[in-house]
Amino acid sequence: MKKMLIIFVLSFTTSACSTLVSNAAMGFTDNLTAAVLNQDDPTLVRDGIPTLLLTMDSLIEGSPDSAALLAAGAKLYASYGAIFATDSIRASRLTARARRYGLTAMCESYKPSCDWPNSTYDEFVATLDGIGARQSSYMFAYGFASLAYLRAHSSDWNSLAELPQIEALLNRYLDISGDKVDSSVYTFMGILLTLRPPALGGEPERARVFFERAIAESDGKDLSAKVEYAKGYAKLLYERELHDRLLNEVVNADPYQDGYVLSNVMAQEEASKLLLEADEYF
Repeated sequence: MKKMLIIFVLSFTTSACSTLVSNAAMGFTDNLTAAVLNQDDPTLVRDGIPTLLLTMDSLIEGSPDSAALLAAGAKLYASYGAIFATDSIRASRLTARARRYGLTAMCESYKPSCDWPNSTYDEFVATLDGIGARQSSYMFAYGFASLAYLRAHSSDWNSLAELPQIEALLNRYLDISGDKVDSSVYTFMGILLTLRPPALGGEPERARVFFERAIAESDGKDLSAKVEYAKGYAKLLYERELHDRLLNEVVNADPYQDGYVLSNVMAQEEASKLLLEADEYF
């Protein structure tokens, strides 16, 4: 999830800004993206995001039917709500807005999705075959926003009942994305499959496969995938040896990998905290 913190910049500089700024400005925004990805001060980024949240809201207010802007807004709010909102009520509110933006983006690009909130599982799945590569980026935004929302509401069993729908959605995303797949989706699938314990429908062994695929896709450079693996799988199944090995690998790794610096620094901070709490948990 940590890697998705920077998606708001990617969204803003591609889907949104491509329609709002000149080609000359695009060079600046591309550089801004790289700078944020490689920033090693999470507090600096955290303090800067609220301005972008309000900016995104104003852009959507002016173009409420722009699927690109809505998808960018969904990812921005989901990232901030999932990572920086420590208050549960605030996280709930922010991720709810993210999901609304994501659903509206899908609705603007694929009309059958407008009925998703009132659909049964079978009705929902029946609509997925009609989604093609053209809508894949909007599907990804909605899936990410939904996962952030459901994670923020993990104590609400009514919300978790939606997990099979989001799993089906992300599987469809993988089917249609081909070589353009965002590898973060493998981490998302691992998280999704471990939000519930096995006795209540969770599938940790399937999740393990996805977490390991996420690590492999980045050649181990994305440390956040290992943290999610430790939290979602090893901690859930009380596998202390795996838990500590993964987290120690994160703590001892070089975070300065191009494109991963910010998420890696945050992953190392979380790994250190989890290791300190391990004796009490296990």
